[in-house]
Amino acid sequence: MATSLSLFLLLLLHPLIFSPFPNAVVSAVGINYGTLGSNLPPPKRVAQLLQATLIDKVKIYDTNPEILQAFSNTGIDLIVAVENSHVPNISTEVAAADQWFATRVLPFIPATSITAIAVGNEYLTTGAAAGNDEKDPNPSDPAALVQAMQNLHSVLIARGLDRKIKVTTPHSMAVLASSFPPSASTFTTNLVPTMTSIAAFLADTNAPFMVNAYPYFAYRDNPDMVNLQYALLGNSTSTSVRDPKGYVYTNMLDAQIDAVRSAIDALGLGHRKVEIMVSESGWPSKGDSGDMAATPDNAKTYNTRLIERAQSNKGTPMKPNDKVEIFVFALFNENKKEGGATERNFGIFNGDGSKVYNVDLSCQFCSNTDGSGSGGGSGFGEKVAGVLRGPSVWCVAKPHSDDKVLQAVLDFCCGAGGVDCREIYEHGDCFEPDKLLAHASYAMNAYYQMHGRNYWNCDFKGTGLVTFSDPTYGTCRYPQQ
Repeated sequence: MATSLSLFLLLLLHPLIFSPFPNAVVSAVGINYGTLGSNLPPPKRVAQLLQATLIDKVKIYDTNPEILQAFSNTGIDLIVAVENSHVPNISTEVAAADQWFATRVLPFIPATSITAIAVGNEYLTTGAAAGNDEKDPNPSDPAALVQAMQNLHSVLIARGLDRKIKVTTPHSMAVLASSFPPSASTFTTNLVPTMTSIAAFLADTNAPFMVNAYPYFAYRDNPDMVNLQYALLGNSTSTSVRDPKGYVYTNMLDAQIDAVRSAIDALGLGHRKVEIMVSESGWPSKGDSGDMAATPDNAKTYNTRLIERAQSNKGTPMKPNDKVEIFVFALFNENKKEGGATERNFGIFNGDGSKVYNVDLSCQFCSNTDGSGSGGGSGFGEKVAGVLRGPSVWCVAKPHSDDKVLQAVLDFCCGAGGVDCREIYEHGDCFEPDKLLAHASYAMNAYYQMHGRNYWNCDFKGTGLVTFSDPTYGTCRYPQQ
């Protein structure tokens, strides 16, 4: 009877854990985390803040070890990147790709959940350096990009990680010969051979096609031809655009996504499917002189609607049932970026951690130490250190568990289990009390959060116990997904 009652309460309080209708769950959203700014909050503070929000995926532009360490045991997935300047070297041979992976990524997994490697950034439409790299006037080699992707995938296969970590590359909309009408879109002629190889690789490896899509730029460059509300994801029938094949677009982003979809279809891959991911999209709050569209109000409107779009589980007019994953650009304004004011003002947050404008990043099941239940209002102040994410459930060791079993569990979690256990080592925040039960509880919970909080991940030979009470104490914070 007690067991049935406990299960009922668990189902009642935490429907997302046991829901028989996974497709009904509201999706979270990704964000791009660039670091070309002065006085940015430390990565650990950033990770703590994001745990209090609906953000559960973060894309970075390198393999910054401080960032990778900060996101360990947080339940937030990371996409890391090969900088454009490193692509040629990785393309030379599998051994070079393996060395890059072994030194840049391997030391941080599985404690840090890395789900994809982005090889370059807009590599085919810029010079040999892009994104967070310095500019290089030399044109990039398309063949090198394809080979680098293949080499990294071979490394992942050899290490048994190809199902967990996907290899892809982000493209700008400039890879298209034209984007309108969406149904007639194709890739530029000179890139068709390369795009065919890339799309086939992505289809064969079940990796997404990444596109950086910005309605802002289309409106800024053609304000007399593009309706502002259409660019701002207004979703109004009064500003809708009709494709010759009958598709009706109420916002430009959907049209851009379907333009990429049509271009992929035109490559002739047959029945092989390629998922599309919007790896960047956003709107600047400030622009260069004369740019009337780059305002805080427009940025707030676009990103609010973009987040709603990402959470909706909706597809596009061409593929209404195919969910599109979206990464907002960007987390911070980056005052060290090259280019005009526009490039430096895409952030939701300023470099000092204050919000540029208010966008609701709260999630239904987030809570924080002040009891407000909303992660969206948090800044990067000290109070975020106690913020929790997701349904409030943890895994701890049962009192009076056998010490030999607990020691074996602790050794497993901190070893093969991949848990970062430095917090329970001497001088760590969770070292005291220096007791096996306390140390095992910390490690067991970290493992439990890392692996999806399934009930079997808190068994540990019968020594684990799922609890709704936060075991955090003092400066020792128990991670929560």
